[in-house]
Amino acid sequence: MRDMTDMSHSAAKPSSGPRAERSATASMTYAAFLIAGLAFLVVAPAFFYPIFLMKLLCFALFACAFNLLLGYTGLLSFGHAAFFGGAAYFTAHVVKEWGFPPELGLLTGVAGAALLGLVMGYVAIRRQGIYFAMITLALSQMFFFFCLQAEFTKGEDGIQSVPRGHLFGFIDLSQSTSMYYFVLAVFLIGMVIIWRFINSPFGMILKSIRENEARATSLGYSVARYKLGAFVMSAALAGLAGGLKALVFQFATLTDVAWQMSGEVILMTLLGGIGTLIGPIFGAGLVVTLQNYLATSEFPVTIVTGVVFMVCVLVFRRGIIGEFYASRLGRKLGFEHRR
Repeated sequence: MRDMTDMSHSAAKPSSGPRAERSATASMTYAAFLIAGLAFLVVAPAFFYPIFLMKLLCFALFACAFNLLLGYTGLLSFGHAAFFGGAAYFTAHVVKEWGFPPELGLLTGVAGAALLGLVMGYVAIRRQGIYFAMITLALSQMFFFFCLQAEFTKGEDGIQSVPRGHLFGFIDLSQSTSMYYFVLAVFLIGMVIIWRFINSPFGMILKSIRENEARATSLGYSVARYKLGAFVMSAALAGLAGGLKALVFQFATLTDVAWQMSGEVILMTLLGGIGTLIGPIFGAGLVVTLQNYLATSEFPVTIVTGVVFMVCVLVFRRGIIGEFYASRLGRKLGFEHRR
């Protein structure tokens, strides 16, 4: 206890010198990037196809939710498609069949994904490493076959023609512009939740578990409970992205719960940089852009994406954003302290 008190007192002292200057420079640079990025997102529909932008935002949120588990807790899950696709099914069903408004449909999808994450996480966190990854994959495949057989999912046809409805009863989401700004608002809310989560005492403990689980256990922390909490939070945010995607495209299909979707989000996160806040956003943007602009070309999308992934693994071992943070310029700007 005395050591922890001394640490807290030392942390409370204002820092000075080059380190403080780098931190201040990083804060200003972050603020400038955030303002520029937000301004770009606000005016983006005037320059880009709104459906493309909405898809990018949905998958960026999905990748950030996955990174919450892999990058900040050190748990590699191959089953996140279950939360993404499960929430898409839950949202699509209650909106179309039960007549729920879009905001309640989205909350239903998040709640369903969180409950699914609680069940899967309770089983999976009993193992570590590759065993944890394989258990999440097996449970995800079980959920895939459930969706294939369940009556409410409509089997291979999926749930089609999902109405977007009216947000809060008066904002018509059938208009692409209105739907885009709704997606943008939900994306920003999700990012704020993730930022607050990883910068909270809970998030600090997750990072300590990632770095040295045995030491975290010796300090008296219930590692299993913290892992389960991170798993459920990651599942809920992945469900938020999945429910949003179902409203954007107005359907939910087996593609959303297939294991390939889990592989895709892992790819996005690794390309951008695990353990960074904006890395998964960059990785999702890269993958979605390649898929969008190569879909009508003669180039096979999967091969091009695979080549990009190989190059990034060989050249950018920490991911594109992770390598920038670790570069001389990144260190000079103080980004190594703001991961």
